[in-house]
Amino acid sequence: MANEQFKFSNEWGKVRDLVFQVLDLDLIDQFKKEPNRVLREIQTIIRDIINSGSAYITADESNVLAGMICDEIVGYGPIDSLMKDETVNDILVNGPNSIYVERGGILSKTDKFFISERQLLDIARRLVNKVGKNIDESHPLVDSRMPDGSRLNVVIPPIAIDGTSMSIRKFGNGHRTFHDLIKFGSLNEHMANFLVIAARCRMNIIISGGTGSGKTTMLNALSGFIGEHERTITLEDAAELRLQQDHVVRMETKSGGEDGRGKVTMRDLLVNALRMRPDRIVLGECRGEEAFEMLQAMNTGHSGSMSTLHANTAKDALARLESMIIMAQSELPIAAIKRYISSSVNFIIQVSRLPDGQRKVMSITEIVGQESGNIVTQDVFEFRVDDERDVNGKIQGEFVCNGLVKRSALYESAQYYEMSDILEKLMLNAMGIES
Repeated sequence: MANEQFKFSNEWGKVRDLVFQVLDLDLIDQFKKEPNRVLREIQTIIRDIINSGSAYITADESNVLAGMICDEIVGYGPIDSLMKDETVNDILVNGPNSIYVERGGILSKTDKFFISERQLLDIARRLVNKVGKNIDESHPLVDSRMPDGSRLNVVIPPIAIDGTSMSIRKFGNGHRTFHDLIKFGSLNEHMANFLVIAARCRMNIIISGGTGSGKTTMLNALSGFIGEHERTITLEDAAELRLQQDHVVRMETKSGGEDGRGKVTMRDLLVNALRMRPDRIVLGECRGEEAFEMLQAMNTGHSGSMSTLHANTAKDALARLESMIIMAQSELPIAAIKRYISSSVNFIIQVSRLPDGQRKVMSITEIVGQESGNIVTQDVFEFRVDDERDVNGKIQGEFVCNGLVKRSALYESAQYYEMSDILEKLMLNAMGIES
C-alpha cells in the first residue's frame, strides 16, 4: 500500500505546498491542541484545490494527505508516532521515501513516508531550529542534542545526494541498572558485582564498543556506584549521561559560529575540569586529542575516572588510545605512550551488539602492565560464543571467568577500601571454586 502511494508523491507535494499557501498558520497555532479542528480546516482547503483543478488526487488520497499534513502541523509528520514509540531506539530517514527504525538491536524499514522532499526538509529545519541552530546549503550538516536528550543529526542536499537524511538516537526514559542488564543477558551477576567493586575501588575504566553497542548505557550503570561524597564532573559532546549522585557538574562542548568564535572543544572542557577540584572525571566519549589530558587525569590524582571510545576489541581500544595521544603529543615516543596508557587505565569493558541484536559484554580486560615494550592484558571475564543458535535464531554462549592476576591493582585497591575479602570470594565463585 505504501509503495502504491509513493507514485502520487509529486502530486501530493504540489497539494501540500498549495495548502500551506492558503492556510492561516497564526490561526492554526491557536488550534494545535484541537487536531480534529485543524484536520477539518485542511480537508476543506484540499477540496477547494481539487475543485479548482489545481491538482488531481482521489477522495481517498485527499483524506490520507489531509491527515499527513495535520500530523506535520501538530507534530513532526510521519516520524511523530515513532518519536513517541518507546520501543524505538533509533529513527533513520534516508530521503522522503525511506524511513527505518531500530528496535531491540534490529533495523527494519517502516511503511511511513514523507509527502515530498520539501516536507522532509521543512520538518528537519523545525527540529534543527528547536535546538537553536540553522541548516541551509552553506551549513548542510547539524549534529546536536534535542531538549529531551535525544541525539539529532541532519544532512541536507547537496551533501545528501538522495534527499535530506536524519538520524535520531532517542533518549530512553528509564535508567538502566546492572539488574536490568543481567535480566537482558548483557552480563552475568558475577561480572556485575565485579564491576561494582571496580567502580567502588576507583579503578580507571574505559568502555569500548561500536555504535549502538550500549557504551553509554554501561557507563550510566557503572557511574551509579560512584560515592555520594565524591565530586564528579561529566564532559560530553551531547549530554546523555544520567548520573544519580547529587554532586555532579555537567558540561557540554559547543560548536562555534561561522568565524569559529565561541567554539569549546572536549579538550578545552577537560583542561578546565582539571582546575575544578574533581574527584572523578567521566568523559562521555574520547575521540581525539583530549585522550592525553584524560590519561593525565587518571594518572594524577583523579582515579576512578571513566570514558567510552569506539573500538571493536580491547586491543583495538588500546591502539586507538595510542593514535589519539600521538595526535596530541606527536613528539612522544611510542614506548612512552604505551607506558603512559598502561599506568593510567586499569580496565577495558568491551561491549558489542551481536548480529541478532543482542548487546553483550564481550570481555572485561585488565591492563596488567608492560613487558618487552608491549602492553600486557588479561581477560578477567569473556563471553564465549557457541557454534549453534537457539530455536529462535539467537546467538548462544556463556560468560567465563579467567580470574585476576596476582599483581592486579584491584587487589591492592580493594584492601584499601576494605573490600578484599568480598573480591576474593567473588572471584572464587565466578571461577566455580568453592570459597
